[in-house]
Amino acid sequence: MNTTKQKMAFQGEPGANSHIAIRQAYPEFEALPCRTFEDALNAISAGEADLGMIPIENSLAGRVADIHHLMPTAGLHIVGEWFLPIRNQLLAPKGATLAGLQTVESHVMALGQCRNFLRKLGVRTIVAADTAGAAREVAERADKTCAAIASTLAAEIYGLDILAPDIEDEAHSTTRFLVLSRDSAWAPRGQGKVVTTFVFQVRNIPAALYKALGGFATNAVNMTKLESYMIEGNFFATQFYSDVEGHPDDPGLKLALDELKFFSEKLSILGVYPAHPYRATANGTR
Repeated sequence: MNTTKQKMAFQGEPGANSHIAIRQAYPEFEALPCRTFEDALNAISAGEADLGMIPIENSLAGRVADIHHLMPTAGLHIVGEWFLPIRNQLLAPKGATLAGLQTVESHVMALGQCRNFLRKLGVRTIVAADTAGAAREVAERADKTCAAIASTLAAEIYGLDILAPDIEDEAHSTTRFLVLSRDSAWAPRGQGKVVTTFVFQVRNIPAALYKALGGFATNAVNMTKLESYMIEGNFFATQFYSDVEGHPDDPGLKLALDELKFFSEKLSILGVYPAHPYRATANGTR
């Protein structure tokens, strides 16, 4: 009997928020830490991991920019999403005090989520590759003037004290993760709420974007996300990333996508996956 666990790749070190998301959403999987987002995506593509848990955006700090550039070219498919409430802890070596701190380091997203707290604390901030990595380095240095912002799991793994718990500026700080797979697996139509994610490039004609998106309004399709970014640093080559509610086989969304195709040079569906229950809670509906 084969008892080998399936693996799930994430960017960061043990104790990162992505690691926590894996524990919650896929407790039967073995978490596979990767140095960069690109390494995590490559691990999935190469078969070193079966799935990946990748952060896409945070309700306070905004989007994780690297992913929008990497996703369309990675050849992977979105098969799920997960929402994780973020609870940031101020961690330091045993014996450290708030008054004695001079620096705090963490991932840029975590620093942004705790901006007001850090300003009041009056310390110098240092950007690190990820939250758990910052915690590990602070633990290794054992310098009581240095602290890190990371999770309670990171505190346990690296033996750090929590000097201040839950220091995020807003209690609603939540990170949305995408679950990625080598294989496309569209959620079935008619078995619960579904999200469709796609990228597109509009044709170079006047009002192309306005015309391309008109079909979503006329067919009553709710677009929950639309973001643009340059392609390969070209000011005149823009790609759009979008989430909509519904399945591509739903009549309204099918018509909207057909209209989008007409005004686009390229359209690629990245995934059709079940909507996480958090969406209903966030919208005030059940």
